[in-house]
Amino acid sequence: MSASDAPGISRRRVLGLAGAAAAAAGLAACGSGAPESDSAPGGGEDGTFTVYWNPGHHYEAYQKVIKEFEEEHGVTVRMQMYQWEELETRLLADLQAGRAPDVLEEPGGWAQRYALSGDALSLRKYLDEDGKAMGFPDDWQPATVRHNTHAGEVYGIQLHMTCQLLVYNREMFADAGVRPPTTWDEVVDVAKELTHDGVYGLQLNQDQAYGWPWMLQNGVLDYNHTTKKVMQPQDAAMEALQFQADLVHRHEVSPVPVPSKDYSAPQKALSAKRAAMIVTGPWDLPVIKQSSPDLEYGIAQMPTGRRQSTILAGTSMFIPKKAPRPDLSWDFIKRLTTLETELAATAETGMLMPRRSWAAKPEVKGNADIAAFAQGLTYAEDAHPQTYLSGKGTELDQAWKTLYQSVLMTGESVPSAYREYTDTARAIIAD
Repeated sequence: MSASDAPGISRRRVLGLAGAAAAAAGLAACGSGAPESDSAPGGGEDGTFTVYWNPGHHYEAYQKVIKEFEEEHGVTVRMQMYQWEELETRLLADLQAGRAPDVLEEPGGWAQRYALSGDALSLRKYLDEDGKAMGFPDDWQPATVRHNTHAGEVYGIQLHMTCQLLVYNREMFADAGVRPPTTWDEVVDVAKELTHDGVYGLQLNQDQAYGWPWMLQNGVLDYNHTTKKVMQPQDAAMEALQFQADLVHRHEVSPVPVPSKDYSAPQKALSAKRAAMIVTGPWDLPVIKQSSPDLEYGIAQMPTGRRQSTILAGTSMFIPKKAPRPDLSWDFIKRLTTLETELAATAETGMLMPRRSWAAKPEVKGNADIAAFAQGLTYAEDAHPQTYLSGKGTELDQAWKTLYQSVLMTGESVPSAYREYTDTARAIIAD
């Protein structure tokens, strides 16, 4: 979960965040075009089109499109670069002051939350006019459309899409005479074959987000807004938790995770040939290639529990309701999400994209790494589809972290940890 999961924006929260923003020198230096003070407009200046963006995604492919946008509309695009927490702090301060950028990139789920609070613009008008021509929604992976929809209306358009799969050491698998597992039973059997001489067959991640693919494979919903229940069905949730706990404490094919804010321990273990399998995304591949150029890795699809699934990740764009020129904002979104632009960004950076037609292109299919993850995108799911409606997403994620880490790190019994979690979650939701 990202920061600020409240469906409404309380005055106390906004003023607190705005105060923190004003006090932080980072806001004035967080990227190109950052406002010099909190009094600087978020957007709407004559001749200036303001975009809030993540600095890691300022690709040359996008800069080319932005230059064309500027020339056609006679504006100067001001790309203000923020890390996600800073970006939302900036946005909340803007909204409290009655202003907003023209458009922004967000890390997932914000379009729904700001739609719920009345601060995101419905795209119905624009999609009615342009949806068919741009291939929306048919050419987007369906999960990304649901991911940006609230109360039957679309508020955001997916920009990037990625997921988690199994990455493994091909040499170790060949030496053991095993293939990548396709079921949970096979995960256990293969991991046992590969665990020996200081090498673990599979290394789980201490970061609670990496526990969700297994939960989704058992059809677990973290929050049901109709029933107000969490982590259901109960038997499926407990089974998925027990499966992960058993890998560590019963089968001993995964080391006990170490508490840390760093999610890279499994990647480092794979690179050092101390783990034969890990669950990760394409973000770890460049690191593996650089740190262990002699490691021949493979990428396998996620195994099946009660079904096959993995976690959807990526970024979207949405237009704040107070954006000064929404028609221009929509044109900006359309340009950055064309198939041509997607392919150019992938060629430049390896970034995965949400269009189905992107996945079908020869340049995508011809790259083994990208093609494997592109296949995973077809069954990737939002792990928290209704949680934003609770207004307690951050708090629930912290409770999930406690649950996940207690069964993996301390070996607490799953029934006990599950009861503690549900009691905590009920109190959070009722608050």
